Amino acid sequence: MTHTVILPDADATRALGERLARIARAGDVIVLTGALGAGKTTLTQGLGAGLGVRGRVTSPTFTISRIHPAPERTPDLVHVDAYRLTGLLDLETIDLDASIPETITVIEWGEALVDELGVDYLAITLDREAGGLAEGARLAHLTPHGSRWSAAELAVLAGS
Repeated sequence: MTHTVILPDADATRALGERLARIARAGDVIVLTGALGAGKTTLTQGLGAGLGVRGRVTSPTFTISRIHPAPERTPDLVHVDAYRLTGLLDLETIDLDASIPETITVIEWGEALVDELGVDYLAITLDREAGGLAEGARLAHLTPHGSRWSAAELAVLAGS
């Protein structure tokens, strides 16, 4: 049940993140995949803006993980760059499994590791290389894994 969304520019990518913030809840895991510059951090910036987190959302490439505090009664945003992580031991080092139930967790480059966490997740693949796209546009393929994400929620994300 993959939904595909055309994102004409970076603003549309941020807007997808903001729509995601409206339906995301504590315990949600979002796995972002795509080439360098595909918009993974841009989407996460939109999610952070939608959640009202404090501080600027930037790529956690060198820090591995960043926690962005949200206002009261809103889950914090945990943003992880798993590019250099190699397995469950690395995940345990950052104690990711302990924070997931209370936060909204975004894992860039996490497709090879997320199954080890044993959680439902939403995979979002950003593709700037698809044929026929205008300059700066990308496709977002939204694929739920597990029972957490409903068809109605995916339709909201897809803007339909």
